Amino acid sequence: MGNPPRALPSGLATALVFGASGAVLVLEIVALRLVGPYVGVTLQVSSSVIGVSLAAIAYGTWLGGRLADRYDPRSLLAPALLLGAIGTAVTLPLVRYGGEVLRGGAAPAVLLLAALAVFLPAFILSAVSPLVVKLQLSDLNRTGSVVGRLSSIGTLGAITATLATGFIFVAAMPSSWIVLTLAVLLAVAGGVLWWWLRASLPVKPKVRAALVTLGLVGAGLGASSPNPCDVETAYHCARVETDAAAPGGRTLILNSARHSYVDLNDPLHLEFEYVQWIASVADVLPAGPVDALHIGGGGFTMPAYLKATRPGSDQVVAELDGGLVDLDREKLGLVTGPDLRVRVGDARVAVAEQGTGAYDFVVGDAFGYLVVPWHLATREMAQDIARVTRPSGIYAQNVIDYPPNRFIRAETATVAAAFPHVALIAPQKAIDGKAGSNFVIMASKSPLPLDAIRSRLATQAKEPVVVLAGPELDAFVDDARVLTDDYAPVDQLLAG
Repeated sequence: MGNPPRALPSGLATALVFGASGAVLVLEIVALRLVGPYVGVTLQVSSSVIGVSLAAIAYGTWLGGRLADRYDPRSLLAPALLLGAIGTAVTLPLVRYGGEVLRGGAAPAVLLLAALAVFLPAFILSAVSPLVVKLQLSDLNRTGSVVGRLSSIGTLGAITATLATGFIFVAAMPSSWIVLTLAVLLAVAGGVLWWWLRASLPVKPKVRAALVTLGLVGAGLGASSPNPCDVETAYHCARVETDAAAPGGRTLILNSARHSYVDLNDPLHLEFEYVQWIASVADVLPAGPVDALHIGGGGFTMPAYLKATRPGSDQVVAELDGGLVDLDREKLGLVTGPDLRVRVGDARVAVAEQGTGAYDFVVGDAFGYLVVPWHLATREMAQDIARVTRPSGIYAQNVIDYPPNRFIRAETATVAAAFPHVALIAPQKAIDGKAGSNFVIMASKSPLPLDAIRSRLATQAKEPVVVLAGPELDAFVDDARVLTDDYAPVDQLLAG
């Protein structure tokens, strides 16, 4: 006698497990983008989203198994998909309204916002797999093969969703569209499954009406929730704010951080202090055009300044985010051409492609939220920058840090491992560890023109700053460890 028929066709069981597992991973990846505008995109934020997602999967799977043993799983599958759709839709208003209250980078706020972004739908959808497994266990002699097959199908669904979201969906659609589309797909799948199992699923009209109402309310709230982005690129939630005090003033906001300021009418107007410091370094280079490499484009403030102050300069900008470059062209007056070329892609790769001794001036101003991406902060990266810098050229790197200045000390030591001459520009209170601030590290293969830089800072910088070099800089750096490709905990150093 053959085995009794399974409660669900094998193809349907496979599709349910594959789809539910994939939906959870879509939500996890998109959650990182939903919370970014409010708490940034840091290692702590990524860890929080991943940890909350895993917790939701663990608790959802456990609950699904308990329910499968107590009730007929066929009566729970369609409601799980429909409730998952509702939970997915309401993540948008939960994050968008909750983010305004929890804005900032405090650990409790990050964890709570991550939970609002992903826990509810991931928890519900993770119950689907054990429900399906229970239905398919018609023969105890085949328990291992059934559980193993469905487990592997769920993993494949998660992998497929991860790759599709990272390579396709995020580049093609805003995060809100991805979330709402996923909610609609889950709702349709739940509705079709409910219809297919209707003989074994008597539904009271009040229950049906309640689910439909919840779905419509969730979708409506999700679609109408405030969007903090003018443009959502593959890497950033970006918007441009107009400066009421200056007709041409524009501030570029990336993931809630004021990233760049551009004056469309005056490229010599440098609003941010650290840009004034970098400009002061550029001003002491030998007169005439320069060959410049910019690691990070942002609002292209420094390239515009060099173009205005040193006509004929040849500049290359390495910018990871092509969508940001498009936004700069549309709203910040960026004009590229033979004298200002943009290389869209990772800056580490871009620097490796440059010729030895090709640049008079290299500017490091690449950030992931408030921290330099770790692979751009290592000794190996600094050595490659030293390779492309001419003997008389200067490297100027922007760094943000807070007391007790663990990251800036380590990064200064790291740059000093690649360049024989190093100095540091910062406010005295930041050097003393009394306030967070931007710092600009200067480095060269030749002695730095420190007196000329100090003189220029006295007129260019709006607020007083100091230039540390020699024994004073050594005392500031102290015993800080050099960062390498094998050891670069930049997020932890910044948070320390």
